[in-house]
Amino acid sequence: MNVLIVEDEALAAERLTSLLQKTKEPFLIQGILESIEETVSFFSSGRKTDLLFLDIELADGKSFEIFNQVSVDAPIIFTTAYDQYALQAFKHLSIDYLLKPIQQEDLEAAIAKLKRMREQPGNANMPLTELKEWLLKEKQKPKERLLVKSGNKLQYKSTAEVAYFFADGKEVYIYTLDDNKKFLIDYTLEQLEGLLDTDRFFRISRKAIVNVDAITEVKGLISTRLEVKLKQPSIHELTISRERSSSFKAWLDR
Repeated sequence: MNVLIVEDEALAAERLTSLLQKTKEPFLIQGILESIEETVSFFSSGRKTDLLFLDIELADGKSFEIFNQVSVDAPIIFTTAYDQYALQAFKHLSIDYLLKPIQQEDLEAAIAKLKRMREQPGNANMPLTELKEWLLKEKQKPKERLLVKSGNKLQYKSTAEVAYFFADGKEVYIYTLDDNKKFLIDYTLEQLEGLLDTDRFFRISRKAIVNVDAITEVKGLISTRLEVKLKQPSIHELTISRERSSSFKAWLDR
């Protein structure tokens, strides 16, 4: 499979190349491009690729600008350090969205997702428009319940019952809306971003996703960050960085 990497950070490009080489797939790296200009030139020349790894923040702007200048007939896996771009990324032909530093297991999961899509009947050579519609359809089915652990028991919780999700190291917990109870779940925050209703949930930081129904107020801090106050007491500091603040306010104001 031919792979094109668009990444302006040398170390990040090297890391991704190394991770790809560790997979079981026979990837051929066609090249590593560093800018919107180089990428537009690549596709304008008529060249093709089977899979595109695309960094969102490039030296000459956000890579979404590429799609305004040229047609990209390839599945895309977006990569970035800023997860507020997830929704915009999925408006394009996006297979997945990986946060830096990219982890081997996340990369493997993204590749497996692409393979599953292509293995479905009729999907092997799916035209660009149909594949895009398939992706958007999948994104329009938010998860309505989650399997949670409580001691040695398993039970289901409706996502509507969740006040917020919080990552503590490698473990992720939900805190319920009415009784503030804590339950362990088998999902990462990255996975949850792709499963939850984006009208209801927003990832405010690397550690937390909040439910709009749990928010009572948002406070501005001197450091230009925002602090989210919930209807219930929280043992965690739920703050939003300057980079996420504008997209969070836009989400609240829908």
